[in-house]
Amino acid sequence: MKKQAKKDKKVILILVDGMRSDAVEKCGHPFIEEVKKNSYFKMDAQTVMPSITLPCHMSLFHSVPPERHGTMTNIYVPQARPVKGIFDMLTDHGKTCASVYNWEELRDLGRPGSIQYSFFINEYRYPRTDEIVTEKAMEYVDNYSPDFLFVYLGVTDTKGHDYGWMSDEYMKSVYSAWNCIERMVDRWKEEYTFIITADHGGHGRNHGENILEDMTIPIIITDVEVSNGKMMEYQPSILDIAPTIAGLLRLKAETSWEGKDLLKAE
Repeated sequence: MKKQAKKDKKVILILVDGMRSDAVEKCGHPFIEEVKKNSYFKMDAQTVMPSITLPCHMSLFHSVPPERHGTMTNIYVPQARPVKGIFDMLTDHGKTCASVYNWEELRDLGRPGSIQYSFFINEYRYPRTDEIVTEKAMEYVDNYSPDFLFVYLGVTDTKGHDYGWMSDEYMKSVYSAWNCIERMVDRWKEEYTFIITADHGGHGRNHGENILEDMTIPIIITDVEVSNGKMMEYQPSILDIAPTIAGLLRLKAETSWEGKDLLKAE
């Protein structure tokens, strides 16, 4: 059975850096179960290797594995055989795109001119950066209502590196990220479909290995036409997110993309 959004909506992608799926289940935020009741989701989706931030984001936005886009570390490498990313594809179809984030290396996810608004604040220099990113996202959407918005919340990954994945400080940051998510979903649930995910997990004070703790991520798609929430039977990958965004906006995925539209995958 094909799934679809209940009505034509715009799309907001919220990515919480380093948010393990079991941390979502264990952090105890009451909004998580509430949002899952009206969502299509998979709590054991898979990311790519190397399971580190920039390669994972490049794979998410371009729907190809790192060996194709060429970025294998947290230093961006221009593509030898360029694959069009979701920002570029949407802009080519006349859609408006925006990005708010607190990790500077994400500036290269779209080609110049493909993002109509971009806000960056340095996570390491200012307190409350996830909250500031959320406030800037809310301000921009309220004023301009873009077709696609990317919201990156990076504090969780920092807490994992500083204190360890699944530590008390890390779990508090996951809970705080869900405070931000709840604010945005409650504000715009009538106008936007949300995709909530992570780039990778982590173990100890690091990540990047081909182990479950690092490779497993959640994917939650809100306001999908399923009753009382539905877990995906298809095993999704981070590569499937860009085609799903395209499908939600009633556009065809790029032929070079390797992922599937998750609402049509079963």
